[in-house]
Amino acid sequence: MAEAHQAVGFQFTVRPDGVDLKLSQEVIKNIYLSGVTAWKKRAIQFKNGVLAGVYPASPSSWLIVVIAMMSSLYIRIDPSLGMIEAIKENLPHREYLSVQTRAVLSAILFATGLWLFFIYLLRYTLKALLSNHGWIFESHGKMSTSTRVWLSLVKMFSGRRPLLYSFQASLPRLPVPSVDDTIQRYLESVRPLLNSDQYNQMEMLANDFKDSKAARLQRYLILKSWWGTNYVSDWWEEYIYLRGRGPIMVNSNFYIMDLLYMTPTHRQAARAGNVVHAMLQYRRKLERGEHAPVTLAITLLQLCLNLNKSPNQHLTDRKHLVVYHKGRFFQVWLYTGGRHLLPCELETQFQRILNDTSEPQPGELKLAALTAGNRVPWARARIKYFGQGGNKVSLDTIESAAFFLTLDDERQGYDPANTKSLDSYAKSLLHGKCYNRWFDKSFTLISYPNGKMGVNAEHSWADAPIVGHMWEYVLATDCFHLGYTEEGHCKGDVNKGLPHPSRLQWKIPKECQEVIETSYLSAKQIADDVDFHGLLFHEFGKGLIKKCRSSPDAFIQLALQLAQFRDQGLFCLTYESSMTRMFRDGRTETVRSCTSEAVAFVRAMEDAGATNAQRLALFRKAADKHQNMYRLAMTGSGIDRHLFCLYIVSKYLGIDSPFLKKVLSEPWKLSTSQTPQQQLNLVDINKFPKYVGAGGGFGPVADDGYGVSYIIVGENLITFHISSKFSSPDTDSFRFGQHICNAMLDIQALFKTENEKKTVEHATHVHLENGKKHI
Repeated sequence: MAEAHQAVGFQFTVRPDGVDLKLSQEVIKNIYLSGVTAWKKRAIQFKNGVLAGVYPASPSSWLIVVIAMMSSLYIRIDPSLGMIEAIKENLPHREYLSVQTRAVLSAILFATGLWLFFIYLLRYTLKALLSNHGWIFESHGKMSTSTRVWLSLVKMFSGRRPLLYSFQASLPRLPVPSVDDTIQRYLESVRPLLNSDQYNQMEMLANDFKDSKAARLQRYLILKSWWGTNYVSDWWEEYIYLRGRGPIMVNSNFYIMDLLYMTPTHRQAARAGNVVHAMLQYRRKLERGEHAPVTLAITLLQLCLNLNKSPNQHLTDRKHLVVYHKGRFFQVWLYTGGRHLLPCELETQFQRILNDTSEPQPGELKLAALTAGNRVPWARARIKYFGQGGNKVSLDTIESAAFFLTLDDERQGYDPANTKSLDSYAKSLLHGKCYNRWFDKSFTLISYPNGKMGVNAEHSWADAPIVGHMWEYVLATDCFHLGYTEEGHCKGDVNKGLPHPSRLQWKIPKECQEVIETSYLSAKQIADDVDFHGLLFHEFGKGLIKKCRSSPDAFIQLALQLAQFRDQGLFCLTYESSMTRMFRDGRTETVRSCTSEAVAFVRAMEDAGATNAQRLALFRKAADKHQNMYRLAMTGSGIDRHLFCLYIVSKYLGIDSPFLKKVLSEPWKLSTSQTPQQQLNLVDINKFPKYVGAGGGFGPVADDGYGVSYIIVGENLITFHISSKFSSPDTDSFRFGQHICNAMLDIQALFKTENEKKTVEHATHVHLENGKKHI
């Protein structure tokens, strides 16, 4: 074991004349280096904490203000209007200070107070500027004079070279929408899904709620929005993620794939070594706040990144990780001599695990299935069988690890020759064998024998953009900064003196093994029911869609509505995830994509009597509606989070609301989400088109519905991840994928027809003009 290996560095013998103590120079050197590294880290964190704390000012600006105030003492001009003199007269123990000392000290105190006042003034001015969202509702490619002025002011007050958390104090709070607006938007969203009688009944419930109970519930929400930093996020995390007692595997966790076309090395241990080292670099920059804050492309508007912290337990600078391979759990230390292990050293450690031929201990093989099944049996087993002794030590080692790494023994990844390769890859990342992922960890890194990688992420601590931000950094660092030797190994000299990875020890009784098997069978039933289809849409991408003067997201969402109608013969409540990270501690909001405008467009597409011109006009109207709803959701005027929080307040107060019950029980039969791409712009995909990610996905939300995640990759590729359940006779992921392809092509044909018409009209006009000239 690693602890035993290090312990031999200190040897002593007790003798009658005293203690003979021998110290290992190597251990003393490592202790010294560890101490130096720890103090350097503390110093950097303190410095960056100060820089973020005084942002948008800088510490040097304090010195400028102090010098200016000190100068006033000598030119006999008092810019403080007597306040420096007042401070001088009220200094404690002033009888022990000279007149000059009191004057200098008073000037410094006044300068510091003035400096702090200006910091808060700048910060609240910036917060007021960031609270303006008028720019987001302007037409694409156009910018009004007021927005240009606003943008200039944001740039001016944003300072220079902000750190990751510099803007947290300046981000506005998420506003509470008015009840009238939310109910009006809700009724508008369900109108195309209900017949007249159903809609009239829902309207009656909504109006009764608005007139009787809503005002009281709204007052509590407004109070919470004043008191807390975000009136939604903490309740969303608690009630949507943390209080659920069902399995989080498939139902909550999501996955992200590796590069689509490229595999930098086919050596499993080497690839894992580079990726783990890149993750440690990312974590170090994250904990020091050295990452640049994420911004929206058209502004300097800062997006909230506080979700890097867990609502359960935030463990900083964990010095080990836990590796799972063929039913065994290993602890691997990530530091030596006060530094991270180098990629080549990590490769050595992982290769040692791959070469280990020992057998799993009784009950160890499927132990992680406890995290895949129902939460109550896992909670009871945890208390009964893992609350003390060696089992507790091993469990604590897993839960305190930086993250969890699985060295899988089955090849995965995209294979152009195998049409189902993405399907298998997705299922492997989402649930694996149900016992080779630790689903409770913030994320499980998965390494395959052919060098492919992937991530399974737990959802409560972060949404996909946060994990995607890290993954983009890791892949770019792996491929373009760390690299590999010609033989595919990690670069650098191997340190053969590293202690071997140590096995975690378990004593799992028969009763506990039965609980593990029950959880495994429950999880396996869920996993076997997942019908996945990965679709690479090559026909066109963002480039062509933008030439059609359409939002790519609106284009795809309307294609999904058309595909849904062709697949099911009816429309359904549709969920699209939108971010609210322009606000402090913001997470997500729902865009209800099935609008009356979208329904009218789809019906026109299926109506043989409609002309392409009519269909295109309806498409543009539906796309504009979708864009407006997306913008409303981003700017705090969404529907569902407000109604969710009103429902939580009603439960606390014991107020029964048939309207809120009805709203919260409606199934999302089509749940969609766009995976963000190129958040960091670390790789020029025009120059390196093969270095593109495949995005990620999630499990189906409804038993008889679809889950669709999509990523717009560069200019000419869109990747869809489609999930449903085999147990539903009405759904088929592959069939739905074909409907998506056809819908995308049919919508694109509308623009093609319009462009051809314009070309003919232009040619006719030119021909007539030339004819006139000839005459």
